Amino acid sequence: MASELPALRALKAQPYFTPLGDDDLRRLARALIERTYEKGSVIFLEGEPCQGLYIVRAGSAKIYKLSPEGREQVLSYARAGDSFNEVAVFDGGPNPANVVAAEATTVWIVPRAAVSELIQENPAVALAIIQNLGARLRHLVGLVEDLSLRQVSARLAKLLLDTATQGERALTQQEMAAQLGTVREMIGRSLRQLETRGLIKTERGRIVILDREGLEKLV
Repeated sequence: MASELPALRALKAQPYFTPLGDDDLRRLARALIERTYEKGSVIFLEGEPCQGLYIVRAGSAKIYKLSPEGREQVLSYARAGDSFNEVAVFDGGPNPANVVAAEATTVWIVPRAAVSELIQENPAVALAIIQNLGARLRHLVGLVEDLSLRQVSARLAKLLLDTATQGERALTQQEMAAQLGTVREMIGRSLRQLETRGLIKTERGRIVILDREGLEKLV
């Protein structure tokens, strides 16, 4: 079980539960299940029965799909304070994707039954859920747009701008390929093209943006 005070803070920070009063939040906090995973450990697999809504307490989790050939498509990363597996919680189906710990990670699981009970008791929770699922849907629509309408070099430029803005660690070419729905060789070729055009340079294994405006135009 989760310790109540940190759990309460985490629940209050979740947009799904903002309509709840302190008593309901405490009841929910008592139902939380805490799990810790080493880097690379499977948190759950696509198609398994849904255990509940997951909230990242510490670390980060990679959410991804696998093709029949084993190629990976990263959907998103969930970091401390983020939640995931909402779809399975709310539609009652199995887990829609695979999730692994991208580093040493601790999660809290809100059991599906506890969420369903709250929705029935508090219609404002259902409205908050609809609003936030809408935001997740927009993210997935954007991902589909990137994969279907943008060339790899444009998708790569967008990823480089996004990760630089967010101050994230440098991604490997394999990680870039997994996020952009392509293969590592294509990423290497696109990086060389961007470097030839003077938009970036590689420096001790890191990518340095030289022309942000040029990358934005490419996107």
